[in-house]
Amino acid sequence: MAIVMIDVREIDSPEAADTTIVYAVGDIHGRLDLLLEMERLIAADIAAFRPVQPAICYLGDYIDRGPSSAQVIDHLARPRTDGVHRIFLKGNHEDRMLDFLVDPIRHGPGWAKFGGRDALESYGLDVPPEPGEADWEPLRDALDRVLPDSHRTFLDRLRLGFRWRDYLFVHAGLNPDTPVESQSPHDLMWIREPFLSADTDWPFRVVHGHVIVPEPVFRPNRIGIDTGAYQSGRLTCLIVDDAGTRLLHS
Repeated sequence: MAIVMIDVREIDSPEAADTTIVYAVGDIHGRLDLLLEMERLIAADIAAFRPVQPAICYLGDYIDRGPSSAQVIDHLARPRTDGVHRIFLKGNHEDRMLDFLVDPIRHGPGWAKFGGRDALESYGLDVPPEPGEADWEPLRDALDRVLPDSHRTFLDRLRLGFRWRDYLFVHAGLNPDTPVESQSPHDLMWIREPFLSADTDWPFRVVHGHVIVPEPVFRPNRIGIDTGAYQSGRLTCLIVDDAGTRLLHS
């Protein structure tokens, strides 16, 4: 199957036209408690500053590692009537979960190693202490039975990026060795190096998660905001508007 490359300058971002402020939320990883607290902080910020049209861009990795993957997706998948744009990006952990549903024998061991066990257990499934090859298809079938339609729709509709003004929001980053008009979807969700070390002067500043840092990283060409919520207890939100950037921490 041919890989379709993406021109990230033209990435579909219908909400961008009227958005006046973006709240970018870092990797949640099954921490529903921190997500709910962060959404309260964002709501309070919106109430205090009254932006014309706010948008919340969730950078992906909603599942795995923390205790409440299913509950996080259930919360995020609910319809809202508050007038706030919400953009949900796909992280590498959602990518791996979707791969598991298609080919559990190939993708199950890798997913379980990096948090898939926690996600499966959050859906009420019993996972053997050391799953063998014969366990993966039954586990996939069990997940397939209990996965709500709203969760499937949410996962299927996740986006690879959001372009707003001079910013590009993605989960992981860009490949600096590849032109911006020919980026791989896999890199947008999975890349680490050479992106992290690159000093590439892209036509936008990249806002991303994916790589845990003790404090948000601000560089001329990128801002990294994954503060390891599942292990640190600290979920970070970057706020971007006409005044510049600022942070919220739950």
